[in-house]
Amino acid sequence: MDFGLSAFALARMQFAFTVSFHIIFPATSIGLACFLAVLEWKWLRSRNPLYQDLFKYWLKIFAVAFAMGVVSGIVMAYQFGTNWSEFSRIAGSVTGPLLTYEVLSAFFLEAGFLGIMMFGWGRVGEKAHFFATLMVAIGTCISMFWILSSNSWMQTPQGIALEHGILVPKDWWAIVFNPSFPYRFAHMGIAAFLVSGLLVTGASAWHLFKGRRDALVKTSFSMGLWMVLLTSSLQVLVGDQHGLNTLHHQPVKLAAIEGHWETNHQEPMPLLLFAIPDMQQEKNHFELGVPYLGSLILTHEMNGAVTGLKDFPRDERPNALLVFWSFRVMVSMGMLMVLMSVLALWLRYRQRLYDSRGFLRFAMLMGASGYIALLAGWVTTEVGRQPWVVYGLLKTIDGLSHQVTAPQVGLSLTLFVVVYSIVFGSGFYYLFKLIRKGPQHQTLEHQEAAGVGHFKTPMRPMSMLDAEDLDEEKKS
Repeated sequence: MDFGLSAFALARMQFAFTVSFHIIFPATSIGLACFLAVLEWKWLRSRNPLYQDLFKYWLKIFAVAFAMGVVSGIVMAYQFGTNWSEFSRIAGSVTGPLLTYEVLSAFFLEAGFLGIMMFGWGRVGEKAHFFATLMVAIGTCISMFWILSSNSWMQTPQGIALEHGILVPKDWWAIVFNPSFPYRFAHMGIAAFLVSGLLVTGASAWHLFKGRRDALVKTSFSMGLWMVLLTSSLQVLVGDQHGLNTLHHQPVKLAAIEGHWETNHQEPMPLLLFAIPDMQQEKNHFELGVPYLGSLILTHEMNGAVTGLKDFPRDERPNALLVFWSFRVMVSMGMLMVLMSVLALWLRYRQRLYDSRGFLRFAMLMGASGYIALLAGWVTTEVGRQPWVVYGLLKTIDGLSHQVTAPQVGLSLTLFVVVYSIVFGSGFYYLFKLIRKGPQHQTLEHQEAAGVGHFKTPMRPMSMLDAEDLDEEKKS
């Protein structure tokens, strides 16, 4: 079962498929964990049960996303040994320890306190529970730190030496804090907060659009919009600095992003809004651009020179068509996020934030924009690095396992598609049911049974569904 493709092409497709599924769950978990910490902090300060009820609701969504992230991440790790054993052999002395640090310092921290966070209400003290929530939130950020450090090193490798065909670490400080790491870490961290902020905003907008006007939905909507305003504005600045870093360390990727073929030595570079890059003819079709703006954005000079794709060997150029458009999808989503934030500020001023059906419809549609931008940005990053798996040192094709065959990879890819469709399809279905139900006020009986300021929590993970959830499941 090789679909007429090589083992190399199928192995890349398989990894792209699994990582695309995986990345959306950690991004959701990182943002929601910090959102939960903010909700609990606000409850501890104000004793307003509204924040407690919101915590209970978003905790369920966080738990499902976290679980699916763990499962999908394990599958990715196995591929390093099955499909990419040569990469593991050559670069494993660098990437292996970095991923181990992630498990030891982050995953154990998250796993150790996750149970207290999810099932500890009313069973541990308030401060102890808040501490557990903080540890989970911090753990997700530490996990992102090590994963981004490993990926950034593959983009801008430093601190190593090539000995007998093996990449050997020489300076761990240079490896961990490689030149692109600070920008990637900031860019990805902000993206994670945008993903969760837009999820909260979109879900709340749906309930407002359907007629709910209670404080739970309004508070979620307002907090989500404030988060999107802060992070979308900050992402513009970080993205600019990340682009300058890419221009310096990965100029061929930047040239592909811009569809830039000829180095502009004596003339300004335009910013292309639309084009169809042609890898064979080494030119763009149907160009539409803004004069001078490309040089100004990329070099901060009106006539700044940017190296073109033709100055690089053909076999070291990424797929310009794919990189060009994935980047523009990401940027387009970002511009819409900024637009939504500006409109929200205007509607707040006009006191129509919760009543403008046009804006609520827009916010509902924007709920998925964070995921679209995240995946488009990931395609830009990873496809733009090709044909290298460790930039400038190890080509992707040289990291492929020698023994793996096209039928083997084709079969496993087919199984992945089938299993993922069933398992994660069920997970998404349940997430949508939770979002559709929305946050609920705690009943007086719950508060009396669990004590003042607490709600009852289950003893077992599968008991996270409350009685109303179970009734809905039976009816459906």
